[in-house]
Amino acid sequence: MFTVRPWLYIGKHRDAENLPQLQAYHIRGMLQLEEPVEQPGIHTLFLPVQDGVPISENDYRRGIKFMLLEHQLGRNVLIACATGISRSITFAIAALKETEGSSLLSAYGEIVQEHAMALPHPALWQSLCAYYQENIPYVEVLKRYNRAKN
Repeated sequence: MFTVRPWLYIGKHRDAENLPQLQAYHIRGMLQLEEPVEQPGIHTLFLPVQDGVPISENDYRRGIKFMLLEHQLGRNVLIACATGISRSITFAIAALKETEGSSLLSAYGEIVQEHAMALPHPALWQSLCAYYQENIPYVEVLKRYNRAKN
């Protein structure tokens, strides 16, 4: 599990299944993108988005609304996909955009500094750019990714 902000975490599906770890990080909300997992005392939203497939505007709206509500209620949120590399990163970028007004590329840059394997799939990046009407070529994402790896 990786910390993006004191209230926002990125993880794998297995992190969503690990109740002691969730309790240690005080997770009270989970946006799940791989499979639904119920945990006592944790609010969840499952969105069946697939890696490599553009995310619909409706799924972005639902996921963002959930994260913002949990954040406004003072709850720590875990965004979990299969490996914590692409889909969860995409929604974490949106969370920073919404809560801090960051550009998509600067939000990604901050995330990849904490999680060097973070790399949204090109189709997810394009759908995120379309949702926020920011035209940022994927090559810019790759430049940030490569900088973080070196």
